[in-house]
Order: sequence, then C-alpha cells, then structure tokens
Amino acid sequence: MNKKEGIIRNILNSILPIFLAFVIGGVVIACIGENPMETYWILLKKSFLSSTGFMNTLHYASPLILTGLAIAVTFKADLYNMGVEGQMLFGGFFAGIAGAYITGMNPFLHKFICFAAGVLCGMAFALIPALLKAKCRVNEMVVTLMLNYAMAKALEFLSTGVFRDLGSGYVATPIIKESAMFSRFGRSRLTMFFVIAVIVLIIMYVVMKKSKLGYEITAIGKNSEFAEATGMNVAKKTIVLMLLSGALAGLAGAGYMMSEQFKYTLNFSGTPGLGWDGMLIALLGGHSPGGILIAAIFYAALKTGSDNINMYTNVPKEIVALIQGLIILFLAVKFISERMDLKGRRLHNGTDQ
Repeated sequence: MNKKEGIIRNILNSILPIFLAFVIGGVVIACIGENPMETYWILLKKSFLSSTGFMNTLHYASPLILTGLAIAVTFKADLYNMGVEGQMLFGGFFAGIAGAYITGMNPFLHKFICFAAGVLCGMAFALIPALLKAKCRVNEMVVTLMLNYAMAKALEFLSTGVFRDLGSGYVATPIIKESAMFSRFGRSRLTMFFVIAVIVLIIMYVVMKKSKLGYEITAIGKNSEFAEATGMNVAKKTIVLMLLSGALAGLAGAGYMMSEQFKYTLNFSGTPGLGWDGMLIALLGGHSPGGILIAAIFYAALKTGSDNINMYTNVPKEIVALIQGLIILFLAVKFISERMDLKGRRLHNGTDQ
C-alpha cells in the first residue's frame, strides 16, 4: 500500500459515514412528508451561502478546532484523553472568573490573562491522569472519564455558591467585563477567537508533522515499547502530550467564554458538550490538523443550519442530532480496511497476495 492509497482510504472512510448519515436522514425527512432536498438546501444555504451564515459557521467551529486538536494530539500517541470536556469546562470557568473579577485593565492584557487562566487550568486538570499514567500505569481512559463528572459537580458547587451571580435568575457566574469580551464582526457572531484558533491549528500542524515531537508522537502511537527500547522516555512524553492536550482544551474553554457565553452556566458546553464533539471532529478529520479544520467547519455548519431548518420547513431541528448520531455510528465502521486495497483486494504485509 502506497502513501497515496492511504490518504484516499482515509478520505473515503470519512466521507462515506457522512453520505450514509445524510441518506438515512433524508429517508426520515421523507417519511414525515417533507422534501429532503429542500431541507438540505436550506441547511447548506444558511450555513455557507450567506455571508452572515458562513461567518456564524466559522464562529461555532472555533472551539471545535481546539477540542479536536486536543483529542488528536493524544490519540495519535495511543493515549486516550477522554477528559477534554472537563478540562475545557475548568479552563472556561476560571477564564470567566478572571474576566469578571479583574477590573480596570487594558483589553488586550485582560484577554491574555483570561486565556492564561484557561490554559493553566486545563493543564492542571490534565496533569492528574498524566502522572497516574506515567508513574503508576493507571488506565488514562478510565481516570479521565471519571474526572469529567467530578469536575462538572465541582464547578456546579462553585457556581451555585462562592461565585454565583446573586442578581441572576438562574445559576450563573457574573458576566465578564467588556474588556475581556471579543468584539463581533458586523452582524455575525464571528470574533478574533476564530483567528486565534486557526493560528493554533497551524502551530499544531508544524508540531505534529514537522517537529521532533511529532515524529515521537507517531512512534509512540505505533509501538510504545519499541519507542522506549530505542531510548525515548515514553513516560515523560506521556506527561508532555497530556499537558499539551489540556492546554488546548483550556484554551477552547477560555475562548468560548470570551466570544460566546460571557458567563458560566450549568449548560455552558451544551449537549453533549464541546469536548465530546471534539472527539467526533478528531475522528472525522483523521486526527490530522487539516482534516480537523474541515470537520470542525462541517460540524459547525450543521449547528448553524439546524437553527434555520424548523423556521423554513416543518422538519424539527432534531434531525441534525439524528444525522450527527448516525455519523458517529458509521465512523465506528472501517468501510475500507487497512488490509484491503482500493480495489477490494486483500493485502499481505503491505503487498497484494
């Protein structure tokens, strides 16, 4: 199998789940008496073919790019950081606290402090499973999954007690100061946070594809024992990668706080959550920065379009949730196996039998 066939295989394994999900979604739309093509046209038109809609799509893609990268950088090293959601919430919460309680500061410096708070909190939360994995060989998937719920409850306690905005009619922290808010472009929701996310994406592309750390990530992912035998300190790299993943998640939470939410609520990350959505983005994008960018914009387009579907048709916007669920289901299926070539012939040790 050559490199070109491998790239084509990865693209097909990403496109086929999307295609099948939309086909089944179309069947469901037809069953309720609506026109699937008209529904999908509205989704496409409102997400990409209007300037405001496209800018809104880019806005919603911003945190997804970062959470997708946070997942991908560990998954490529055969590490399963399932705690991106908790790390993102922790970073977003304390970025909001810094934004609300620090006053009289230069806007640029204020935003920098909020980002720093988010990144440091994400890294601190990722350090726990990183040390347990590196020093005690504790399964990082179990630890990070459990810590997500612990963090959600801890932040619920803080937002209903110490940091609650008593003037709000529901559980929420105080609104961040204007100096910590990103200004929007025109009538859209797009802010400079998208530019920051793209800059980070470019940096991560260089790190993952062109740097020594990137090659070490690939080596550990393919065979950690062999990497250790060649002199690589796998335990140290595990900690570094988990901290990097936590930093990206915390950055996503901080940016989302300053560009969209402006205060922490119990539904800050939405349902199922930006961290969990990032996992789908990483899978859909094949764990590569370029693929993650495309997948994040596509996924954000579904959100932008869903807000308009039930305004112009009788199709409930939950149809988008159905499509998203089907994409996840089909992504679990490798339609074109790594043991088969593109013509369906089985490969043996990288060659045709």
